[in-house]
Amino acid sequence: MSGHQNEELLPEDTSGYKLSQPKHTIEEYKNMDAGDESLQRYKESLGLGGGKDLSDPNDPRVCIIQSLTMESPGRDPVVIDLTAPGSLENMKKTPFKIKEGATFTMTAKFKVQHEILSGLHYVQVIKRKGIRIPGGKSDEMIGSYAPNTDKQPVYTKKFAEETAPTGWAVRGLYSVQSSFVDDDKKTHLTFDWAFEIDKDW
Repeated sequence: MSGHQNEELLPEDTSGYKLSQPKHTIEEYKNMDAGDESLQRYKESLGLGGGKDLSDPNDPRVCIIQSLTMESPGRDPVVIDLTAPGSLENMKKTPFKIKEGATFTMTAKFKVQHEILSGLHYVQVIKRKGIRIPGGKSDEMIGSYAPNTDKQPVYTKKFAEETAPTGWAVRGLYSVQSSFVDDDKKTHLTFDWAFEIDKDW
């Protein structure tokens, strides 16, 4: 998939930094103490390394989720373009089919604009017949990001690999609610989708 992956956006030696309240502007971050090496590394991890800001003044959104991709060995990637008209509605009507026992990964492709996005999380809740399944809620940290520039026009994040369960009891249709939420509890996107576990693809 195109784009640079930021799977280790916040390395261990910068993980202690947290964006303070109130938030600083991007210019303020750029001008912070140049003698502080760990702060410099943190700023670099956010992507504050220069380049032309690609923020759209006519679009107030801070985080724009562009697509989700499911990849599994032995089959072509399934890509959902979330920028296409009606794409979110179609996700509920067209479930992903997942082969029981198969391993798969999900990848999000997104843009950030206007301000630094602090602590973006991906949260999902899986239900079957309206009841949340055991272990069906997950929360995965994506990271903190500066607005995209011409040097880094898009971000991608590959989530942890998952393995579908096996057996007749787990086959069937599941509903999922997914959300992209930041540390300020602001929800950037929420959508419902579905998947079906079956004997085969």
